[in-house]
Amino acid sequence: MSTKRLAVIAILVAQATVLHYLEGLLPNPIPVPGVKLGLANIITLLALVVFDFKTALSIIVFRTILGSLLNGTLFGVGFFLSFTGAVAAGCLMALLLRISPALSLIGISIAGAAAHCIGQLFMAALIINQPGIFYYLPVMLLLSVPAGVITGILLKELVRFLKSTNRFDALFYK
Repeated sequence: MSTKRLAVIAILVAQATVLHYLEGLLPNPIPVPGVKLGLANIITLLALVVFDFKTALSIIVFRTILGSLLNGTLFGVGFFLSFTGAVAAGCLMALLLRISPALSLIGISIAGAAAHCIGQLFMAALIINQPGIFYYLPVMLLLSVPAGVITGILLKELVRFLKSTNRFDALFYK
């Protein structure tokens, strides 16, 4: 791995960690437990588009660990819910990018947000040993749509900005 690639990945981990941390500090605008915007997923999807699944998975692992460490929730229930949701989202988004290149980044982001919810509920069901928690799934899936749209739009704007300033190729490909 080149030094430049390693540095860019480290920057992406730092950005995702900051987004993860800041989102944990903000009051939830929707008073529904477990529902967040998922701003760190912008960086995950960017890594999937620019690099590969292995790199994006590394970013997911490091950002959930570092973000939870900063929030004081490392290896707590919140960590495991966040980690499982982020891995589920990353896997589905990577799969969709691979099998359906015609799908927009917004569509992939929505699918990732939904997968994040399913991953969280799966882990919650394991932790509390109660499959009835999946009755909460329709609410979470409904709220994952606007979250996925917002993060997808933010990613599209980020990519557009990087390309318009000639930073995209300089950062990721040269």
